[in-house]
Amino acid sequence: MSSRINSNTRTPSFIVGIGASAGGLSALEKFFDNMQPDSGMAFVVIQHLSPDFKSLMDDLLARHTTMAINRVTNGTVLKPDSIYLIPAKSQMTVKDGNLYLTDRDPSQHLDLPIDVFFRSLAEDARERAIGIVLSGTGSDGSRGIQTIHDMGGLVLVQAVDSAQFDGMPRSALATGVCDLILPPEQMPMAIVKYAGLSPAQRVEEFRRLAEEESDLDGEYRTIFSLLRSQYNLDFSRYKPPTVGRRIQRRMDTREVGDTNAYAAILAKEPEELDALYRDLLIGVTEFFRDPKAFRKLEETILPEIFQGRKSQDDIRVWTAGCATGEEAYS
Repeated sequence: MSSRINSNTRTPSFIVGIGASAGGLSALEKFFDNMQPDSGMAFVVIQHLSPDFKSLMDDLLARHTTMAINRVTNGTVLKPDSIYLIPAKSQMTVKDGNLYLTDRDPSQHLDLPIDVFFRSLAEDARERAIGIVLSGTGSDGSRGIQTIHDMGGLVLVQAVDSAQFDGMPRSALATGVCDLILPPEQMPMAIVKYAGLSPAQRVEEFRRLAEEESDLDGEYRTIFSLLRSQYNLDFSRYKPPTVGRRIQRRMDTREVGDTNAYAAILAKEPEELDALYRDLLIGVTEFFRDPKAFRKLEETILPEIFQGRKSQDDIRVWTAGCATGEEAYS
């Protein structure tokens, strides 16, 4: 469903602020490869740019979208189905649908252009604001997405295991205000669907998504993503009861009752992430540990395999060994 309010108004239905830094080009390309060009939204890309080199971002993105790409000048009016790029050495804000530039203060040690824009976006567009944090180092964007969240907007963060540099995504996750955590190529479908809903439908949609994600992978998705990024292991494939107990044990140790709050701790504290990782690797095994599985093997599977076989026939059996082998040898 298109989110365009009225094709004649030339007012964007939603304003999407996209913050990116190191590794952000690849993420932006994947995002716009999958973003329909007639969504009715305006896209404002805030990237950390070197003041010493001319940016080629407009030429690079033009290979991945048919939307108009504009380098912002002071007072630029936002239009639907258009992309806007911040110039180097500038801070940018939005007010009444217009983009305004100020020179970056060279005396300021810390430059946070994503936070600056996101905060103004939240104030100007309120529930029509969408903030996206992509690959990058540092924490720029984390404060801004909190304002977007507080004003009723939507917050998306790149899944850390898909980011070339996960500093900004991790910092954003640690705020606990992220609505959706996705690889960049999956974000367009999500925001188009979100934008096409009425406010009441959006509430219902998030409730439905929460119910769908009540399984182990959904409940612990952020935790699994952090572990996968750090250790290149996908714990979502492990036995759900065992993984759930191990995560709950660490949460109890830290006296945390909420999964999202614990995920925020993991994003900020590498030591806790390592402690959880080591806990998850503890072997829990014994002979014939899964009686239902062995009963099915004995009563159903083996008889079917041996049916019609002669005593001289060969039967080959593979068993996957793991841990200390009790289950495999059973």
